[in-house]
Amino acid sequence: MEALNLPAFGYKIKKTEGKTWIFDAIRKKYLVLTPEEWVRQHFLNYLIQHLHYPKGLIAPERGTTYNTLAKRTDICVYNTAGKVQLLVECKASSVKISADTVQQATTYNQKIKAPFVVLTNGLEHFCWQVDFANLTTIPLTDIPKYPQL
Repeated sequence: MEALNLPAFGYKIKKTEGKTWIFDAIRKKYLVLTPEEWVRQHFLNYLIQHLHYPKGLIAPERGTTYNTLAKRTDICVYNTAGKVQLLVECKASSVKISADTVQQATTYNQKIKAPFVVLTNGLEHFCWQVDFANLTTIPLTDIPKYPQL
């Protein structure tokens, strides 16, 4: 897999059934290693090890609905009251961050209402703070550490 613009970590890989699998430390199971999963696992590690997000408040691949369509968010981080504080959408490193990918994250967040949104392809990372009262977004230069949420 491609090197990413995220810290390296000691991931666990195995090969069975003709597929390559990567261990997800949150869900405590092996998942098929796709380019998007590679980015998701690196970003999960970054949140936990470098930005100090508690594992117990992170939910990878959470189901949600939008206009009766079943959708799946990549990473949601909750506060201790159970409200989503950070929504992360991951793309494969080969997927360019574009207006369409930003629109996807924005659409999901209309339902979820997280005050912070991150969009990453593992090479580029974009973060916004969302002000729902004024219907504005503020681009951030850094992804907030957990205590700052």
